[in-house]
Amino acid sequence: MLTIQIEVVNAMLAQAHQDHPVETCGIIAGLEGSNMPTRLIPMRNAAESETFFQFDPQQQFNIWKEMAARGEEPIVIYHSHTKSAAFPSRTDIEYASESQAHYVIISTDPKYKQEIRSFRILNGMVVEERIRVLDKFKSGADISKVA
Repeated sequence: MLTIQIEVVNAMLAQAHQDHPVETCGIIAGLEGSNMPTRLIPMRNAAESETFFQFDPQQQFNIWKEMAARGEEPIVIYHSHTKSAAFPSRTDIEYASESQAHYVIISTDPKYKQEIRSFRILNGMVVEERIRVLDKFKSGADISKVA
């Protein structure tokens, strides 16, 4: 199950609608081993596509380097689908490389009414998981957005 703060969910939704019709993308980092997504990092979709996302390689390198220095890891990898349901495409499954991450997909297609779903993807296997949205983590973890 993915546990996430409402503030982060709202930030993902805002980014997805701002970037529409291009697929949005980003990560939410958290302390290594915590499974607690606390730092939203919007990323640029280098593909500039309505049907595919690709992290900008240089931006991804810099962010992963920064996370390592801070003792963080990607807890959530998120992106939007602009013309389909919030379910991993074959390409999403093929490129899923963070085995510990939650893969969140937001549909900005009006047919799916802002659908948000989370999945675990490992070795081509997709398992949907519940999302628990909280006002605040009990530990008092702070959410910060990095542009």
